[in-house]
Amino acid sequence: MMKTRSFLFLFVLLSFVTFSKAQSNPDDAAIKKSLTGFVNSIKEKKIEQGVNHIYPKFFTIIPKEQMVQILTMTYNNPFMKIDMSNLRFGNIEKPEKIGNEYFALAPYFFSLRCNVSSINDDMKKKIGAAFTQKYGKNNVKYLANESTYLVHANMRACAVSQDRKSWKFVILEKEYKSQLVKVLPKKILDKI
Repeated sequence: MMKTRSFLFLFVLLSFVTFSKAQSNPDDAAIKKSLTGFVNSIKEKKIEQGVNHIYPKFFTIIPKEQMVQILTMTYNNPFMKIDMSNLRFGNIEKPEKIGNEYFALAPYFFSLRCNVSSINDDMKKKIGAAFTQKYGKNNVKYLANESTYLVHANMRACAVSQDRKSWKFVILEKEYKSQLVKVLPKKILDKI
């Protein structure tokens, strides 16, 4: 009887801890849903749909049409077969209100498989160098027998919302920090 009560008490205590932890950032689910929509759109080669998940102010740096072209050339390229899988999230920051919008950093990870068998060796090396520069040497592996690069991508996005229900994204990359000054508040840029 005593054991049952102790077990029940422990179960209830763990339930409260789990529940309160889940409730600590209710924005997580909405941010993950939107970011998953973005990644899945790109993965399914629905580029225009994916671009609609991008924070509109970003298009002051790169016009929307140009962004569609860049993503189409990358993910719908007949010479490279790219597959994305295994999307996971890190700890998403609690949204912070700056001006009339909310901002939250959202780390995410995915695996990228890029078959380059129909590209010449020189281009294969350039693609490999670009992957290594972007994702780091330890996150890029080349399978010569398959002419395929395997990439473990560690990414960060800034989620932006006015109502904390609908979220748009800016992919954060150090090399574009100087351009992102026009799009994101300094307080967010300082975290990149």
